[in-house]
Amino acid sequence: METATTNCSVSLSKNGETIVLKEDNDKGYSHAERLHVYIDQVLNEAKIAAKDLSAIAISKGPGSYTGLRIGVSAAKGLCFALNKPLISVPTLEALAHKIKAENGVIVPMLDARRLEVYSAIFNHEHESIRETQAQILDEHAFAEELNNGKVCFVGNGVEKTKNLITHENAIFVEGELPSANEMSLLAYEKFKQNDTEDVAYFEPFYLKDFVALKSKK
Repeated sequence: METATTNCSVSLSKNGETIVLKEDNDKGYSHAERLHVYIDQVLNEAKIAAKDLSAIAISKGPGSYTGLRIGVSAAKGLCFALNKPLISVPTLEALAHKIKAENGVIVPMLDARRLEVYSAIFNHEHESIRETQAQILDEHAFAEELNNGKVCFVGNGVEKTKNLITHENAIFVEGELPSANEMSLLAYEKFKQNDTEDVAYFEPFYLKDFVALKSKK
């Protein structure tokens, strides 16, 4: 289940391969209305009963505070009800896997208000070379990586990044959001290693504290 952004996404997979995928990105947060509907739909389409699942995987963040809360609450509920293990997949790692690169680095990034993004850096083989950070953007951001070779930026933080970074090595992939589809293989690798979470105590990786904003109405 992927609920870290506006994309409400649910997949069912076997041996790391996605069998069924249901998702919707209508530019608004529809998770509360659609997440459980999509869970039922993927199970029905695959003709698999919930009790026959091996594990439940959730996108752990960073991302939308409310979206992450909804996703993690749903995942925990299923784990408790079905007595299944919980697997967490870093949101930016799954987002990085949308890119297939022969060289250079991949920078998945999510919008985090104003000129800030949540970002991480992976090599072209999707190995982490810089952990997730909350980062203020300016024209000098990622200068070292850009001077060393191609840098592929992906995620909803790209729109404001492309207006600041004009380096010739910068590649901007627009319109992509984290999806449960890329979580399938990552969750399976964790499942094989028995890399699971404590269902009772697991919390999303918010990275920053929740900030309530005044209504514009």
